[in-house]
Amino acid sequence: MSASVAELLRELGVTPAELRRRGLKRYAQARTLTPVGLGTDGRDKLLHPRAARAWHLMCEAAAGEGIELLLISAFRSVDYQMHLIRAKLARGMTIEDILRVNAPPGHSEHHTGLAVDIGSADVGALDEAFEDTPAFAWLMVHAQRFGFVMSYPRNNAQGYLYEPWHWCWKPRPRG
Repeated sequence: MSASVAELLRELGVTPAELRRRGLKRYAQARTLTPVGLGTDGRDKLLHPRAARAWHLMCEAAAGEGIELLLISAFRSVDYQMHLIRAKLARGMTIEDILRVNAPPGHSEHHTGLAVDIGSADVGALDEAFEDTPAFAWLMVHAQRFGFVMSYPRNNAQGYLYEPWHWCWKPRPRG
């Protein structure tokens, strides 16, 4: 990584107070990743090995019921997160608008290798209309069984727009 997370946040004007106000957690970048197949962009996607196993099991279960879960995004490095934000700034978006959709560098669940963005052939990628698909309906009933939870429901405390496509592997502790 070329710059520290603190330097990247300063470059964007994101203050520690803003991170606290929104309750944004700092996430360590995954060190161990495994390929999980091609995403909808044709590029190989990576997840933490345990999340990868859960993802494959969930996809198999969904397919057994005639549901196809498309992998849009998975692991994303801190540097790549910053690249996405810089590209949006270059297109004239404000940092405030960007941070309603993208987490600041160092604060994305994608850094952990535990988060996936899921799509369906019925709608475009990262579209709120995903909530109207059979894939989303299936996830709402079954995803928790595989350890996946939707991270950003409507009116979430972190201030992100509703993301019915963003699911993070957070298995319940056994006990």
